[in-house]
Amino acid sequence: MTAPGHVEPARRRGLADEVADRLREGIFAGVYAPGRQLREVELSAALDVSRGPVREALRLLEREGLVRCSWHRGATVTTLSSADVAELNSLRGALEDLAVREAVRNATDDDLAAVAAAAEAMRRATDPHEVARHDIAFHDAVFAASHHRRLVEAWQGIRNQVHVFLLTRIARSTEGYLDAVPDEHRELAALLRSRDAAAALPRFAEHRARAFDVLTAED
Repeated sequence: MTAPGHVEPARRRGLADEVADRLREGIFAGVYAPGRQLREVELSAALDVSRGPVREALRLLEREGLVRCSWHRGATVTTLSSADVAELNSLRGALEDLAVREAVRNATDDDLAAVAAAAEAMRRATDPHEVARHDIAFHDAVFAASHHRRLVEAWQGIRNQVHVFLLTRIARSTEGYLDAVPDEHRELAALLRSRDAAAALPRFAEHRARAFDVLTAED
């Protein structure tokens, strides 16, 4: 127990965090697809660690929304229901609309250059999972350009789930993703650079709607 007036010393980054990093990377790279079971025994053998850090890592990923744990199935990579898709789309839209308005008002030239660079990086990607990673990085840059700390924190709270949203989108269909999406992001970056919120907001909304339509086309 800590004495009054004192705080516990900071803990060093543990093995569970490193395992969580490896598993998160595997999910984003498509190694562990949505719905894939993550068995502790298999993961501990593959990562050469005991089951304890694996179990703790899975709990960390569950808090991020990347993994779902249940008593009868164990841990599985999150599969988004139609309700999940709708909620993420609406919440992301509300946050991103504010981010665009704030970025138009507050972004520095360096901020806008970072947004443009993220869009350009997408054009060089050759794999859908790599494009999805740059897609998230682009939106990270937009939120950073808002210079709105609490808004950035709110985005950080859902960004990994939005990444699963994109992975689910490319699992459903990659048609137009490699070809059209990088050009869409270049256009969005240019609109931010023009600092015209009235023009940028509907284009960002259309961009989100295309992914949403792919995921709901068969619902």
